[in-house]
Amino acid sequence: MTKTGAWRLGVALGAVAVTLSTPGLAIAEQADDHAGVQRALEGYRSHGGPGAAVHAGDVSQGWDLHVGPKVVNTNQFIGPNDAFRAASQTKTFTAAVVLQLVDEGKVALDAPIERYLPGVVAGNGYDGNRITVRQLLQQTSGINGAPSNAKANADGTYDLQELVRAGLAGNPPKSEPAWNYSNINYYIAGLLIEQATGMPARDAITARIIRPLGLNQTSFPAPGDKSLPGAYVHGYRGGTVGGVFLWLDTTFGEWGSGTAEPSFWSTAGGMVSTLSDLALFDQSLVQGKVVSAASLAEMRKTVPTSWPGTEHYGLGLWGHDLSCGGQAWGLLGDLSTGYSSATMATDDGRHAAIVTNTAVPNNDTPTRLDVLDAALCDKE
Repeated sequence: MTKTGAWRLGVALGAVAVTLSTPGLAIAEQADDHAGVQRALEGYRSHGGPGAAVHAGDVSQGWDLHVGPKVVNTNQFIGPNDAFRAASQTKTFTAAVVLQLVDEGKVALDAPIERYLPGVVAGNGYDGNRITVRQLLQQTSGINGAPSNAKANADGTYDLQELVRAGLAGNPPKSEPAWNYSNINYYIAGLLIEQATGMPARDAITARIIRPLGLNQTSFPAPGDKSLPGAYVHGYRGGTVGGVFLWLDTTFGEWGSGTAEPSFWSTAGGMVSTLSDLALFDQSLVQGKVVSAASLAEMRKTVPTSWPGTEHYGLGLWGHDLSCGGQAWGLLGDLSTGYSSATMATDDGRHAAIVTNTAVPNNDTPTRLDVLDAALCDKE
């Protein structure tokens, strides 16, 4: 199916809501002082949607823009405090906790993972003695693929150990361990956190980052908890069928390869947050409020990637070269049940976060990074 800006009408197919609605609903008034950002956001929403929003600012003030609805056929727009599934933005939280453990002397970045998780990274060509903690966080371990054959528990939840086992057993390593993005690296990082702290990784991230920073709209859901709090952003998948544009609400269910079960995404992508909280987290990280200056410097030691706009990957961080000079740091998140997001912050206090309520390929221009670049450079 291909996306289009045609009319949309509500119907139901089985348990999935299929909706056709008016694209003019919930469109923000033009913000004259951020007109360039608004244009970029509208361009991005044209291949995203049904809605999109930006939360941005600097040390002195913040501002918000939106276009389209967070719930189809309504005038509700996506606001900075509306919850959504943050997906891979979770990885920055996971990496930060590992770096805190490095600061505490409990983990060494360049030690083999076998030292901490004996026998876990083994078989099918893998050797935990040859893969370091740094390589896991930097996605240069050679670990490949996804745990598509992982066995769920009787209640439909997943254990981290099973996700790692299935991922390694089902995907031999890359022949050359250059940069290669795989959630399995961050499942293993979750096991490392559990071994070093003696608590579930979700509890460690909550106790070490979410609560101390006052991220009151952010949570790491328990296994089985697919709920979203408050006025949440609905997630959709969609396309054209016979000239009609259909939205399928997949916020809480499964559609194709997507699942909203948080334990399947776990320390690679299971968190729930908001634009404002994610911006606050990234600001706090670059300001040295989460890890030490030395550990932040390690997180910013990057390797090249092939992804446009995010050519630099560190330890749970993308580095983005701004069009106005300098760099911004953060991460992107995508979940096939209906969210694409990204958050970036600079050392001088500028920050920007974006979400749209469907999964969008990052090569459709303008991309979410184009919108964030416009916001961080405050282009008119």
